[in-house]
Amino acid sequence: MDIVAATHSNYFEENPGPREARLDDDSQFYRNDNQEYSADGDPLPGIEGFQIVGDPRPGSTLRACGFPTNGTTLCNFQWVRCHEDGTRYSIEGATMYDYVVTADDVGTLLAVDCTPMDDSGRQGDLVREFANNENKITCDQEMQNDINICISRGRADFDVFVLQGYSPEEWEHATLVLRRTGYQINFSQKDEVVIDEKYSSDLQTKIPNGRTTQFVLVSSGGVNLPFNTQGITEPNSEDNDVRLRDLIVLVMRTFQNKVSLV
Repeated sequence: MDIVAATHSNYFEENPGPREARLDDDSQFYRNDNQEYSADGDPLPGIEGFQIVGDPRPGSTLRACGFPTNGTTLCNFQWVRCHEDGTRYSIEGATMYDYVVTADDVGTLLAVDCTPMDDSGRQGDLVREFANNENKITCDQEMQNDINICISRGRADFDVFVLQGYSPEEWEHATLVLRRTGYQINFSQKDEVVIDEKYSSDLQTKIPNGRTTQFVLVSSGGVNLPFNTQGITEPNSEDNDVRLRDLIVLVMRTFQNKVSLV
C-alpha cells in the first residue's frame, strides 16, 4: 500500500512518540469476510494481506505493507525485537512502515505491530507480522565470513570518524583497533591513542534507528563517543558504509562476549 513517508529521526535528535502513517486515496481495497465490528455494528478499520517485504539482513530495508479495509486511512506502526526468554522490546523511534535492519537485530526475532485507524479515530485490531519467516535475524554469508576472519585473527583495524565536539564539522579521522582483550582509538593526524581499555560488562555500543552510518560507543567509564563510517568504504556507497558500521559493532560485541564468558 502507498503511504506518505515521514523523515526518520536520528540518535542526536529527541525521538518522538509513535507516528501515524496516512494511506493515499488510491490505495487498494478488497472485502474482508472476517470483519471485526464496533458496538454500533459498523466494521472496524482493518488491514488485509499484512506482510513484510525485503531482505532481513543488516543494512537492508524492510517494509510493512498490506491492503487497507473498512475505511482505514491511518496506521500506527511499531517495530519490536523478541528474545528467546519471551521478552519483547519496542525499538525506539521505529514507528514507520520502513525499517533498516541493524546489528542490534542479529540473534533476535524482528516483528512489526500495526494498528489501523480511520478518519473518525476508530481503531481496528492490532496485527503483527514477523520478518524472516519468524526466524532469527542473521548476517548474510559475506558479513559473517568477515566477522569470522576478524575473530580468528584476534585483531581488526577499522577506519572511522569520531565526533570530537558538538559541531558536525568536528568529525575527525581515526583508527578503531579491536583485539581479543580490548580496544584502542588512535587519531591518524595526531598519532595519539585516545582510549585504550579492556572489554567489560559496562562497555556498550548503541545504534540509532534509521538509515544511518553512526553508532555510539559508551566506554566503561561512561564516556559517550559517537562514531561515523560515512564515506569510509571503497568503492564508496551508502549501503557499504551502513554495512561497515554493523560489521564493526558485531566484531566488537563478539570479542566482548568471548571475554565475558571466560
